[in-house]
Amino acid sequence: MRATRAIIHLERLWENIALVRERTGCMICMPVKADAYGHGAAAVSKAALAAGVSCLAVATVREGEELREAGIEDPVLLFSIALPEELPRLAAADLEPLAADTEYVKALAACARRAGKRLSVHLKIDTGMGRIGCPPAGAADLAACISGEKSLRLAGTSTHFAVSDSAEEADLSYTGKQLALFREAVESIKKRGIDPGIIHAANTGAVSFHNDSWFNMVRPGILLYGYVPQQGGKVPAVKPLMELVSRIVFIKTIRRGTSVSYGRIWTAGEDTVIGTLPLGYADGLPRSAGNKWRVLAGGELRPLAGRICMDQCMVDLGKHSSLKRWDQVTVFGGDAPHAGDLAALTGTIPYEITCNINKRVPRIYTGEGG
Repeated sequence: MRATRAIIHLERLWENIALVRERTGCMICMPVKADAYGHGAAAVSKAALAAGVSCLAVATVREGEELREAGIEDPVLLFSIALPEELPRLAAADLEPLAADTEYVKALAACARRAGKRLSVHLKIDTGMGRIGCPPAGAADLAACISGEKSLRLAGTSTHFAVSDSAEEADLSYTGKQLALFREAVESIKKRGIDPGIIHAANTGAVSFHNDSWFNMVRPGILLYGYVPQQGGKVPAVKPLMELVSRIVFIKTIRRGTSVSYGRIWTAGEDTVIGTLPLGYADGLPRSAGNKWRVLAGGELRPLAGRICMDQCMVDLGKHSSLKRWDQVTVFGGDAPHAGDLAALTGTIPYEITCNINKRVPRIYTGEGG
């Protein structure tokens, strides 16, 4: 087993899912795209389904196929648009794509007919995200197009919020406008005599701030992995799943004035002990965290010394350190500050921190049974 590894606490996933279910009373769709935000899609998906989520969501056809190859048979939504050459694989894997225009609906229908299948499709409405979705005024026509195809089934109607994770007045107002547009679009579908299927809009921010957006199903992403919106939220009890640990592989005592790592941007202010960890930016530790982040070593937080290298980083263990070679260090999570704290320090978001933990870092799972 490699010294650097990511411990994924699945028992915390069960707790986080229970918190969201208790708060919303809705079905839950768990996004497991990007290898479950770096946590490992197959293991996380199986645990989430066992904990009661209704479906999963991915960003690419290949991600959906990997879930099927792992033995998962539950519904899997496909958030992104598949290429024409990917459609046969989409159908073979029984993925549920989001559709936002007639051309794509027709392509999906033709593919499903050739495969001898009836695909479930979720209509996507752009209410202000500006990414993928049909105009609200065209939602009823597109719903009729989907319903008119015998090889398709309108399984759901959705939208996505742009600023629902903010409590700023302007952002609350914008989300309110998005929600109003979505409600009108859903009503226009119903007035055509068409069942819109599962109605879903709420992401992490909306679960935290906008209880009028929950409808039949919610899609909290980063919340289930243990992080709340940057501006706070109303589900503060979630716990981060990921704990990144490593071990000290080399120790040396250096004299005051000695520099460490590339660029010589760190110099010892006193005689001290330096520990080397086999962990660098190629593993996903942000290079910008050098000289800033503190890791948990020997029960206390100790600063990284100098620039983070591709495969290694150094820790100032202190003049009187009793730590030894091979001792474990917690880089983030567990009893140390979590990935959200590291994200705030380096000017990013926790999604990017966990997603960037490289596949060469083994994942170790605890608490699979909840």
